[in-house]
Amino acid sequence: MATSLKLNVPTVAPRGSPAFAQALKACCAITAFQADQVQFCKSTDTAVSLEAPKEGVKIVDINAIVRYLARVGGAAFKTSERAPDDAWIEWEELVLRPRISELSTVLDLAEQLLLKSGIAGTGAVSPAQIILFSTLYDSTAGASPSILDKHPQLKTWFRTTLDSEWAIEGIQKAAAMTTVAPVDTSSAKAVKGAAGTAEKVAKKPVVVGTVEDRKLADGIGMKAYGPGEKILPVPGQRNILITSALPYVNNVPHLGNIIGSVLSADVYSRYCKARNYNCLYVCGTDEYGTATETKALEEKVTPRQLCDKYNALHQDVYKWFNIGFDHFGRTTTPEQTAIAQDIFLKLHKNGYLSEDSITQLYCEQHDGFLADRYVEGTCPKCQYDDARGDQCDKCGTLLDPMELIKPRCKLDNATPVVRPTKHIYLELGKLQPQEEAWFNKSVVEGAWARNGRNITEAWLKEGLQKRAITRDLTWGTPLPKEGFEDYQKKVLYVWFDACIGYVSITATYTPEWEKWWKDPENVKLYQFMGKDNVPFHSVIFPSSQLGTGDNWTMVHHISTTEYLQYEGGKFSKSRNVGVFGNNAQDTGIPADVWRFYLLASRPETGDTQFIWRDFIFKNNSELLARLGNFVNRLIKFAIAKYEGLVPDYTTAGNDPAFDSFKTDINNTLKSYVEELEAVHIRAGTDLLMAVAQRGNQFLQDNKLDNATFAAEPAKTAAVVGLGLNLIYLLSALCYPYMPATAESIARQLNAPLRTIPDVWELDLKVGHRIGAAEYLFSMIDLKKETEWQTKYGGDKSVEEALKEEEKKKKADKKAKRKGAAKKAGEGSASASASAPPPPPAAN
Repeated sequence: MATSLKLNVPTVAPRGSPAFAQALKACCAITAFQADQVQFCKSTDTAVSLEAPKEGVKIVDINAIVRYLARVGGAAFKTSERAPDDAWIEWEELVLRPRISELSTVLDLAEQLLLKSGIAGTGAVSPAQIILFSTLYDSTAGASPSILDKHPQLKTWFRTTLDSEWAIEGIQKAAAMTTVAPVDTSSAKAVKGAAGTAEKVAKKPVVVGTVEDRKLADGIGMKAYGPGEKILPVPGQRNILITSALPYVNNVPHLGNIIGSVLSADVYSRYCKARNYNCLYVCGTDEYGTATETKALEEKVTPRQLCDKYNALHQDVYKWFNIGFDHFGRTTTPEQTAIAQDIFLKLHKNGYLSEDSITQLYCEQHDGFLADRYVEGTCPKCQYDDARGDQCDKCGTLLDPMELIKPRCKLDNATPVVRPTKHIYLELGKLQPQEEAWFNKSVVEGAWARNGRNITEAWLKEGLQKRAITRDLTWGTPLPKEGFEDYQKKVLYVWFDACIGYVSITATYTPEWEKWWKDPENVKLYQFMGKDNVPFHSVIFPSSQLGTGDNWTMVHHISTTEYLQYEGGKFSKSRNVGVFGNNAQDTGIPADVWRFYLLASRPETGDTQFIWRDFIFKNNSELLARLGNFVNRLIKFAIAKYEGLVPDYTTAGNDPAFDSFKTDINNTLKSYVEELEAVHIRAGTDLLMAVAQRGNQFLQDNKLDNATFAAEPAKTAAVVGLGLNLIYLLSALCYPYMPATAESIARQLNAPLRTIPDVWELDLKVGHRIGAAEYLFSMIDLKKETEWQTKYGGDKSVEEALKEEEKKKKADKKAKRKGAAKKAGEGSASASASAPPPPPAAN
């Protein structure tokens, strides 16, 4: 088979590193699935990636690479066992990898799960087999020989897999491509201890701590779930349901979209999980509506094909940013239809729906009414020739399609005519008393963000009006058939049923979805969004819930953002201005750096700016100089002076001289917890860095160096012991914001991911052996600012073409201004008085 794929493998990938585990997964998949079309390329990147030039695709998520190879290889994986296979892969991503530092605990869980269900594809190799084997092979390197003896089911599976041809050849390929020396993979030699050691012994080996070398406080780890195990509310516990605004499916999310909803929600979700709250985080793509139909027409595909393409693209972007959804779904599902129709019918039964006639543009060419975005024409405000039926992209004016001068059908360029049509309306005015009473209670109890409160109050003060909830489209949630025979060529308007998507996405996650969505006594709902989405979450959806009469879980807290701008302007995909989700990974800067900068710049009370110079400064002066320097300096010192053992800090550590230090840390920790409980996301970044800076100051005040080590051994041991415990606390505080950094710190400390405590405790006990040192961050050259500004500052050829087009239009307008004004007066028509102006798009 001709070479058509390119696998980029980091050459610097020592055994036990994420890069080697990735290389092993890819090499095993290539062998197992006979993907002979893959060309191996050594890379200076820090992660494995796969390029498919003909498809214009670059995949950076390693498990997605394995799945892709399983599909395109000569021995492709049969999909009959896809569901259980996916469950194991999800477990590896959400439990095994993040908690690999808790190896013994995770192996216990894997043993139990194997006994229950086995691994899909044990007869014929599956993606899950490769993914699990590679992660375990790499993570158990150097572990005690007895570690797998305690897990007989797992040991049998592991050794059987290790003897398979694809595993042997995959290990050899990975070793040949990286800094790992080629190895003899025969079972007797490769299984050295648990999984074998593939590296040559260093001249002066560093003793790295294993699970058996741990001496830790009890009850400090985060709760874990097995594959297929669903997160459900537990009476008497804190049950938190989190949603982020459903991203619209027909675009690539830019940094403003990411910080506005999914990343902000991810921080709060990770915080809740780090507090061991019972927490479920759901999201998915919003796929119905006119924009999907028009985008599909542009790309010459069906709406379903378009949604499949962009849903996968969104998932790839969010995986790279390490967004930890518990479930990411979509709105084009049978569950969406069933739940939306149920709400619709209950609103109808309770008298909150009505019918009304309006005049609407109709295309006689293709025999159909035209939704807003299917109409184009001249803007009556600025005379722009290509204004859409809902908004002018040039002047920003919200429009009714009836206002356009010389309207035309987007599908066939025909001139539409005006005809009457019927639509169904939600009587929001009738629901206002219930809505207002609920809002006044929820906004106080949930301590909503100020802009969410202000926007909702403005709507209520103006008075709620009825709004049409049907549209003349084919791509949307259908109306019930019985009793609505005249509406079978219409669908539910996306702004009415988009928020119902949260419920239906939960229903695709678990058939017991009502335990989350119909139990307000036990569940608190937190919703994250940009400010333009507030009315749909604070007025439309709650009113619909109230109108059904059901006991719905309703929003407890709304967290909203203003706009993130790019270098003083707006993000624009068409003009190549700004960084979009799929661009961030191309810079080579790790996802955690992006996450931290975006969260530190979160536009909570006003618009903020993405500035390259600030981005570089945050990395170099804060992440690297404060956090990275503190962690690396102390861990290297402990390895060099104490052979990686936590020294005896118990006596000198109680010296009153250290009391102010402990008090400072506990006060900052208290503030951190208070801010995160209140969903003040940006404040947490400042407090996190304050703890790191206090740690640096502590080392400086106590002069941690060789001279002090020699002259004051007891004091030095106390400083190191307290400092290592502070690093462990920092790992917990990092987890919501920078999960990969938290995992790296936990590995270096040879400790599990720690829950976020109320009070700082000394969890690493005397004699605990830490792991190997790793660099958390790298310096970014200031010269990159100009390079990135040029690369993401706009396509000059596009800019010039647009300027030329504007020049021409201005010349035409000057000659025809009077005529255009006259035609505007003749061509304008108003919708009937009963038709409210169309609301902005829900997402």
